[in-house]
Amino acid sequence: MRILVTGHKGYIGTVMVPMLLAAGHDVVGLDSDLFRQCTFGPGIHDVPELQLDLRDAQTRHLEGFDAVAHLGALSNDPLGDLNPDITYDINHAASVRLARLAKEAGVARFLYSSSCSSYGQAGDELVDETADLRPITAYAISKVRVEQDVAKLADDRFSPTFLRNATAYGVSPRLRFDLVLNNLVAWAYAQGRVHIKSDGTPWRPIVHIEDISRAFVAVLAAPRQVVHNQAFNVGQTEENYRIRDLAEIVQEVVPGSRIEYAKDGGPDPRCYRVDFGKIHRQLPEFKPRWNARRGAEELYAAYRAAGLVIDDCEGPRFKRIDHLKHLMASHRVDATLRWRSA
Repeated sequence: MRILVTGHKGYIGTVMVPMLLAAGHDVVGLDSDLFRQCTFGPGIHDVPELQLDLRDAQTRHLEGFDAVAHLGALSNDPLGDLNPDITYDINHAASVRLARLAKEAGVARFLYSSSCSSYGQAGDELVDETADLRPITAYAISKVRVEQDVAKLADDRFSPTFLRNATAYGVSPRLRFDLVLNNLVAWAYAQGRVHIKSDGTPWRPIVHIEDISRAFVAVLAAPRQVVHNQAFNVGQTEENYRIRDLAEIVQEVVPGSRIEYAKDGGPDPRCYRVDFGKIHRQLPEFKPRWNARRGAEELYAAYRAAGLVIDDCEGPRFKRIDHLKHLMASHRVDATLRWRSA
């Protein structure tokens, strides 16, 4: 297929693009490249691209594609808290508009990168795709709204699929340290402390970004009727962990590290355990290859090779919210996160 990947230069996109190419697809990217200064290592594939703000996409940009893999978004809860209106503008309104443009342009498949954070305060019981969505952050609310609005566009010509990814982890050319496993390993390596910012009790399902990419490849290969207007949790049921369990794995992987709880760390209301049975039943070709321990080992090796220091973990280079604040403070982007002209 000829596929437009939005956010192709982001944390997941830089890993997904080569996997789509390896599967035989023709890939074009769309990205405003807000994080061009956040490159951790080599590996960003050079593909044809539209350097374009998602909000400025037009029908002509979508013409000639068989599918859209829509990853582009402000990517987590702290970013949503920075300015909820901008989060809704980009993550919700621009995403639904993109889907409408894709439909107008004759794009048959629309794969949306959603999130298990949509389950919000689900608690200790396993939840599947039929569970109530209880988002509690601007980021998660935006994901739910996109699913609801884009689902209404589905018809015989336009087939959306919603991939609710577990919390991502793993090494990427555009690495992020504001993700739980990435962050725990970074602190353990750079400071010798597995730094837990909550009380350690919340549940989180986690999934490697390569396995997220494999899910997208599997959906593209699946018969339309199997994935049409369907939501799929992306991950593995056995990869649900309490934060303190992840900390123990990291402590075992990083020599000499010790677990430390933040003094002001309390229970995190975001707590959910997720059932991933549906994607494995309906898409048997989706075969994840990673687990938390292997992921921690991969991250530790990458941090050692890069000589990571604590400022990398918490500074503006690899922490998305701090990077955007830096771009605004230096007047490189405006208050709506658009690049300023030279």
